[in-house]
Amino acid sequence: MQEKVTALLQKALDENPSLFLINLEITPGNQIRVTIDGDYGVKVEDCIAVSRAIEHNLDREEEDFSLEVLSAGVSEPLTMARQYVKNVGRKLKVKTEGETLEGQLVAASEFDITLQWKTREPKPVGKGKVTVQKEAIVPYENIVEAKVMITF
Repeated sequence: MQEKVTALLQKALDENPSLFLINLEITPGNQIRVTIDGDYGVKVEDCIAVSRAIEHNLDREEEDFSLEVLSAGVSEPLTMARQYVKNVGRKLKVKTEGETLEGQLVAASEFDITLQWKTREPKPVGKGKVTVQKEAIVPYENIVEAKVMITF
């Protein structure tokens, strides 16, 4: 079942290259759960197309199954470099082993991300504080969890 679903899913994604797989889960009871994302977001029609591409090519007489095709939710952590690229310009909360950073995602390469934020720091000379622009380059392997921060 896993191989057949994977092949059907890959064919569906090949037909729409802006979509990509986040997770494929098949339980022992044949509950198939597919989570996708897209470079330009995911429309309901995209989920329907992927669902049909899988469902219409599996035989329920041969093996019973249930199928769910979902888009990656906004509250879900980012897991792939491609997701960071699509979120350049948005505010992220990034946890690493040693710290948590919040800032605007200004760049995403195949190896790392660049965050920028402003902070208030004591003046080098005299009293008071000054606003300073900070930047951090964080390699993907150092990211424990990263989420888009929704602001209203």
